[in-house]
Amino acid sequence: MDKQELIRELNFKAVRSGGAGGQHVNKVSSKVVLFWHLEASAVFNEEEKSRLLKKLSNYISKEGIFIVSAEETRSQIKNKEIAIQKLIGLLKVALTQQKIRRETKVPKRVIRQNMETKKRLSEKKEGRKRII
Repeated sequence: MDKQELIRELNFKAVRSGGAGGQHVNKVSSKVVLFWHLEASAVFNEEEKSRLLKKLSNYISKEGIFIVSAEETRSQIKNKEIAIQKLIGLLKVALTQQKIRRETKVPKRVIRQNMETKKRLSEKKEGRKRII
């Protein structure tokens, strides 16, 4: 994944942040919303795109546009960098393939130990019974 190529495909929009903050929030657009058209991207191949569409469907609109927002700081530039880092982090997580789990055989020693433990417990409980 070429980071610079990906950044060229991104579109940004600055909007006003919500919540408390006084006069500053009401007059400054510091929240950054990142838009990226995944299906039109030249950075990823078709297999990677389909994996991203499946794993990151919560972030993708009906039109196929990937949306990430950032409003952590009061600086629009820092929020833009945070949004880019969020996008790259999400892409890395979605593109990593999980290792295939191979079933392993339980060793005979472990089976024998389990049986001995069960036998000891049952003998202990048997000894607690009343003799009639």
